[in-house]
Amino acid sequence: MKKILTWAVLAVLFMGCNTQVNGQAAGADDEATAQRKERIAENLKYQIPQLRELYLVMGDLIPSDIDGLDAGSFTVNGRQTYKFLVTHDDEKLYLLAADPIDVSMTADDIAAAMEEEKQAAAEEARKRHEELNAFAAGMPVRGNPDAPVTIVEFSDFQCPYCARGFTTVEEILKKYPDDVKFVYLHFPLGNHPWAKPAAIASVCAAQQDDEAFWTLHDNYFRNQRALNPANVLAKSREYLAGSNIDFDTWSTCAGNTESEAYQGAAMAVESAMATGSKYGVTGTPGFFVNGHFLNGAQPLETFEELINEIMEEGTQ
Repeated sequence: MKKILTWAVLAVLFMGCNTQVNGQAAGADDEATAQRKERIAENLKYQIPQLRELYLVMGDLIPSDIDGLDAGSFTVNGRQTYKFLVTHDDEKLYLLAADPIDVSMTADDIAAAMEEEKQAAAEEARKRHEELNAFAAGMPVRGNPDAPVTIVEFSDFQCPYCARGFTTVEEILKKYPDDVKFVYLHFPLGNHPWAKPAAIASVCAAQQDDEAFWTLHDNYFRNQRALNPANVLAKSREYLAGSNIDFDTWSTCAGNTESEAYQGAAMAVESAMATGSKYGVTGTPGFFVNGHFLNGAQPLETFEELINEIMEEGTQ
């Protein structure tokens, strides 16, 4: 019992808060219940000395679904709440890691529930797929534009994990040249100082020529260590040498923060980020394969399994 209680306190202490202890909760408990709760709180503080330095408030005590046991809780420092079961005579208190789990389902019940969950997940993915396709319409595409499988990536040019994702996507497109198309959407993180300027510069390039966008995309990932906030635009110009763009137009869009072109490109980046956040992207890279979310720099095998499954379902 002490080991379980100590685990709970370690989680509390990690918060780093220290304040006065209070063993009673506000409320209209009758005297016997209030005394019982105070006794339980004092015993908790005795068994776990660290609790003596923290603010502990007892919750309600109510009958549980288990004969001989009442359910209760206590909150530490107003932030973390722990549930427990306690015997009617207060001889034993059992901390709970989670709410009770129903384990009464038959194998057939479980199979039916899992199939229902699978169908619901597939429907959600289908909707995401349609909405992302609509959002990405007109953006640069790699692979077969009419492919049955679309990979949409929310990414950050400065992110090292995204550089891994870049390599994986290259492998995917080589393996599935007719079956996969790839779209890159911007999600520059705030702790990567040259990621957003690069994203804006690439949007400005895409406005003139899709291949110019992919030129920047590839070079940003291949030369991450050579780039910094001071040189990213100059390096971008170097990478674009020989491309079919008007450099004066691109320079105004990528570098003149007061220009309408720059503001429009920045808005496009913000719009992509908002879309990623809408679908649960919190870090990079984040991939959607026909609407199915893959978080982080997943190995090639993970993509292959999902792509093959989607293609198999499409032939049925």
